[in-house]
Amino acid sequence: MSAALSAHVVVRRRAFTVDVAIDVAPGETVAIMGRSGAGKSTVLQAIAGLQPLDAGVIAIDGRVIDRTDHPRVRTEPMRRGIALLGQDARLFPHLSVRENVAFGPRAAGVAAAAARADADAWLARVGLPGVGDRRPAELSGGEQQRVAVARALAAKPRAVLLDEPLVALDAVTAAEIRTMLREALDGVTAVAVTHDAVDAAVLADRLLIVEEGRATQLGPVREVLATPATDVAARIAGLERVVGVASRGEWESRGWHLSSVVPFAGADGSALAAVFRAADVRIGDGPSGWDAIVRHLEPTATGVRVVADRGAAEIPVLAAAGLTPGDAVRFFVAPEHVRLVAVEPTVR
Repeated sequence: MSAALSAHVVVRRRAFTVDVAIDVAPGETVAIMGRSGAGKSTVLQAIAGLQPLDAGVIAIDGRVIDRTDHPRVRTEPMRRGIALLGQDARLFPHLSVRENVAFGPRAAGVAAAAARADADAWLARVGLPGVGDRRPAELSGGEQQRVAVARALAAKPRAVLLDEPLVALDAVTAAEIRTMLREALDGVTAVAVTHDAVDAAVLADRLLIVEEGRATQLGPVREVLATPATDVAARIAGLERVVGVASRGEWESRGWHLSSVVPFAGADGSALAAVFRAADVRIGDGPSGWDAIVRHLEPTATGVRVVADRGAAEIPVLAAAGLTPGDAVRFFVAPEHVRLVAVEPTVR
């Protein structure tokens, strides 16, 4: 079922041009993350054949299925061997669940009995044994997404594209579907667009960050989330990232001064990013820190996020009592919570 996927997608949009290259090894899952409107879904739509290329080339196992240069190649979406799963399960309402899952194999010429038996096996694999005779309307949203996964994989696609299939589900259901997807996609070539770093951590082998139509970082998921190369990647990872310079094994930037338990070994003056969690930032005097002005306060699941003109801190509600926009504060981060990372050129 798995195949190597190679794509260089160039699509001109009003605000900017999406220009992203991606290579996915057989059986590998690559997650794509970035801000809304960055071009992530455009990449998937182009690979699926639903968005025409303005330039570029797409190939599966070395066979070109889309190319703008001569000789022009344009393979219809249904002939690409690629399954696209989105937020909407898009099941056929007039067919039973079993017939929905069997639809792809039957369209490919598989005998009805064999296709139906395989459909039941897939339904059991995604956690829905015994529901084959039901109609989609009788299932919950999470169950319909499970059926959509079974239908896609039963057709034996050469690659699967996931366009935020969990975003419309509640947290508990999303967690269940995420676990099921990880198991179902084992050995399947896949590209997954998501806004949730948990999806990337659970489903993907590598993570690609896209910003305004360009790839800015690519690597193993853990590596990208631990050492974000841009502010966008840092926000995705739930981290603060501030660029400064190396100074005697520590870090400084326009009145900021931070140290780490692991000193930076580079030359003084070299570009250096300080990476830390807002939850590790404290207000008050500390061994290293910086002065800031409070802009606004945001509620969080565990307390309050104090957003300032320079950085942010996530603190308990009691600690935020009395703070108002315009207040001058002193932020600090203990050295054990700071990582100093050399600033590398972003992927282009």
